[in-house]
Amino acid sequence: MPARRSSPSMADVAAHVGVSHQTVSRVLNKSPLVRPETRERVEQAMKELGYRRNSAARALVTNRSARLGMVSAHLALHGPSRIAASVDAAAREVGYDVSLVGLETVSPSTVRVAVERLLDQAVEAVLVAAAHRPAIEAARAMDLPVPLVLVQGVEPGDHLAVGIDQVAGARAAVGHLLDLGHRRVAHVAGPLDWAEAVQRREGWLAAHRERDLEPGPELAGDWSAAGGHAAGALLAAGDDVTAVFAANDATAMGLLKALHDAGLSLPDDLSVVGFDDSPEAAYTWPALTTVAQRFSELGERAVGLALQAIEGGTGRPPTPVPLLVPHLVVRDSAARA
Repeated sequence: MPARRSSPSMADVAAHVGVSHQTVSRVLNKSPLVRPETRERVEQAMKELGYRRNSAARALVTNRSARLGMVSAHLALHGPSRIAASVDAAAREVGYDVSLVGLETVSPSTVRVAVERLLDQAVEAVLVAAAHRPAIEAARAMDLPVPLVLVQGVEPGDHLAVGIDQVAGARAAVGHLLDLGHRRVAHVAGPLDWAEAVQRREGWLAAHRERDLEPGPELAGDWSAAGGHAAGALLAAGDDVTAVFAANDATAMGLLKALHDAGLSLPDDLSVVGFDDSPEAAYTWPALTTVAQRFSELGERAVGLALQAIEGGTGRPPTPVPLLVPHLVVRDSAARA
């Protein structure tokens, strides 16, 4: 039987290129001290030799796993899935892997179990993206040997947290409708046990308060197109509302379908604005005006804050990170009253 071929080592790569072992290590760790042409030669040699980094051996030597843990809830929804993807992409850019635990049922106990699972994988920090208030409070209360960073349901001034300003995004969406001359904007809310649904609701109310106007009716939703369709059927039966703000794009799409089914002309009879700027939003009928969240930048900030906390050890936590401000994408689903 032929002898099993051993995997190439860092020393093999160094010898192949004619550089030091330390230079190869610097390339692997994305050090800025390596010249671009040297980095390119080392990376090419790794490909030619089939070199693969031994993460387990590195962890034993450095006591660092180069792995972040992430707990995320409801990955079937657009926002949570984009947040998880953006964290993974940002982590890979700095040489870290991400271990993800997805939760369909969110409670303090499921969050604690998920975090414990990640600690068993020797993660260097844990990121929690679960916008349910009890889950957020449970995560904050945990006494962990590694930093824990919140990535959803964040309030201004929160420590070890990054987030998108949901209130500002909703205020911009509703303000756009009010500036178009609508006087009572209805709201189809998300589930109010979600911090982000509460924050978007507050933005809806704030936009009316700023103009000394009474808000339109509020209808319950569940982030789904079906929930939006049910709410749309109720709104179509009335005649005192000319505009509606939906808590997310899926809800808005269900609304549009119900309003079309009722024979309304959109946006002449009823204007609709959503939230998320999902990929489908530009292709609805009419194309959906919505709020775009800065998910890629959120992932970069989350990973950056986690690494900053890791380097800081048990010292004072990093200064609070300002919330990212989303922006309104104006399309065809909102018109003047």
